[in-house]
Amino acid sequence: MTVTVLDSCSAMRDILEAPVRRRLGLLREMMAPVTGLYRYVPGEVDLATMHRFAFGFPVDRAVDRCREALDVLREADAWTRIRRALDDAVEVQRRATPAAAIPDITVVLVLGDPEDDHFTHECLGVSGNGSVTGYIALTLWPFPENVERLEATAVHELNHNLRYAPGGVVWDPRSVTVGEQVVSEGLADAFARQLYGDALGRTRIGVPSLDDDAIFEKVVSGLEVTDMRNFTAWVHGDASARRFGVRPVGLPTGAGYAAGNRLVDAYLSATGRTAADALHIPSREIIDTALGRAGGGS
Repeated sequence: MTVTVLDSCSAMRDILEAPVRRRLGLLREMMAPVTGLYRYVPGEVDLATMHRFAFGFPVDRAVDRCREALDVLREADAWTRIRRALDDAVEVQRRATPAAAIPDITVVLVLGDPEDDHFTHECLGVSGNGSVTGYIALTLWPFPENVERLEATAVHELNHNLRYAPGGVVWDPRSVTVGEQVVSEGLADAFARQLYGDALGRTRIGVPSLDDDAIFEKVVSGLEVTDMRNFTAWVHGDASARRFGVRPVGLPTGAGYAAGNRLVDAYLSATGRTAADALHIPSREIIDTALGRAGGGS
């Protein structure tokens, strides 16, 4: 398998320095290699629209701020660090599950929108998508905490990619539950923590709720919920639900990540497995084992 980290550093520089009328076209060219990330989106996909939907940097404002932020990422050697982290993580996973399919993966790192309060405050300047096998998209604003966590953020998304690769867990939109996404976020964090430790490996939005038993119980009450339109509220929380036009359910930002960490940690403790060992364990087995339910196998 091959991990290809696109040179979006040069591409973003070209976009930010080009005349305004050319910037959207250049943005679409930059994102073209990851068009497959949107293969499940119905209808014709416009890459510039998908970029904005994922909190991507603006092309008609905040240009100086984005140029400065791009310099921060370049000086931090972000692209090289991400590639090395993914290569190392693939080897760890390969040793744990030699028979698992490891696909070729194309990775794009882009700046987020510094004027989007939901992105910078609720999401803490990070958004990732690794759920579509073969592609990873990372959108971030280079706050110091995010620059420090570049490797762990990339490895988190890699775990999603490998969990849903052919021969692994099947994400069936007709039957998938909140429980599967909650577990997948917990597993991805556990894998990042396996490589980089708890301080760097936990997704930041989940940390404030990690020890809140009431929030944990609320998320557990929704694990059987289906219909993917509901997942944002249960996993990302009410603020994100409102942002994307979904009914809130009374949860803070990152609640599903916090609950997922607790469920997965309980499962790993009970079984003696590592996160890499548990890559393809069904969410039902993880949930039942973590909650002490009988017949946790799947």
